[in-house]
Amino acid sequence: MTELDVTLTVNGERRRARVEPRKTLADLRRQDLLLTGTHLACEHGVCGSCTVLVDGEAVRSCLMFGVQADGAEVTTVEGLAGDEPGSLSAVQQAFQQTHGLQCGFCTPGFVVSVTAVLDEVPDTDDEQIKDALSGNLCRCTGYQGIIKAVRLAARLRRQAEAPAGERA
Repeated sequence: MTELDVTLTVNGERRRARVEPRKTLADLRRQDLLLTGTHLACEHGVCGSCTVLVDGEAVRSCLMFGVQADGAEVTTVEGLAGDEPGSLSAVQQAFQQTHGLQCGFCTPGFVVSVTAVLDEVPDTDDEQIKDALSGNLCRCTGYQGIIKAVRLAARLRRQAEAPAGERA
């Protein structure tokens, strides 16, 4: 099968790969770019474990071909934190603080999905949270910790964006 050249920006870094047209973005990311933080589970777009941001939109990477990402900006769970080693994004901090995870397998997909939700609707309510995360499945947590994590992440983001004198 003919391979195609793909150039994309992943977590702020321009990357190139040569892939078969049928290779998914999930496989391109894991096999060619060696970014394994985002997991694969159902490979049918049902569970949300493989969620990444493509040009700022949450996308199931198992449903997108790598060649479709040519020229795109892709952000994986590895790219959400700051550049400093050990730093965490507000969403990652919130999941850690509220125990919004158990086994952790689905967590990268939730973290990326929550990031996309809060980018779009910073002051989201519980119904919006539930609706936005309905495409992410977790077998362990019962979702209460995840919802608490989203609420806390929204608060942490608001505090970080507030002028220095207004931070609580």
